[in-house]
Amino acid sequence: MKIFTIILGVIMAICGVSCICTPIMTFLEAGYFLVILLLVYGIGAIVRAIMEKEYGMSFFFGVLSVILGIVIMVVPGLKLMTDGMLIYIMAAWFLLQGVVGIIVSMKQKKAAEGKGWIWTLILGILGVILGLYSLVHPMLLAFTFGILVGMYFIESGISMIVLAVSVHSEEE
Repeated sequence: MKIFTIILGVIMAICGVSCICTPIMTFLEAGYFLVILLLVYGIGAIVRAIMEKEYGMSFFFGVLSVILGIVIMVVPGLKLMTDGMLIYIMAAWFLLQGVVGIIVSMKQKKAAEGKGWIWTLILGILGVILGLYSLVHPMLLAFTFGILVGMYFIESGISMIVLAVSVHSEEE
């Protein structure tokens, strides 16, 4: 698991560099990414509901997600509006990821003997600052979306690598 976490961290960091190098393209394609997430979530929820023969809220939200994903993909201009909403979603995500990073660093401090938790704490604080700044300046976020997403991916990748390296595995 440790090696897998390190590899995933490196891949996330590389994706972050790619997003920083093409920030406008990252912003323009973000709506498609959201549509794909809606479709995958919706299809997964529908399949799960059918397999469990339970047609409650999970099934309903699955169908709703698939319909919403198709509508966003087909209706002209709706993807651009989705990109606009995505700005606020990403700002909240940066904020939430930063808070989670701070909480993880506190747990990591108790579990590990090394100083790796300090990096996780610093990156968590940077995530909170980035999220708050993005919420206050949404138009700036629209122009710097790719850079911020890239920074998030790099931050998350480094955090995963630091966490994997600093926490001792039970197998060792």
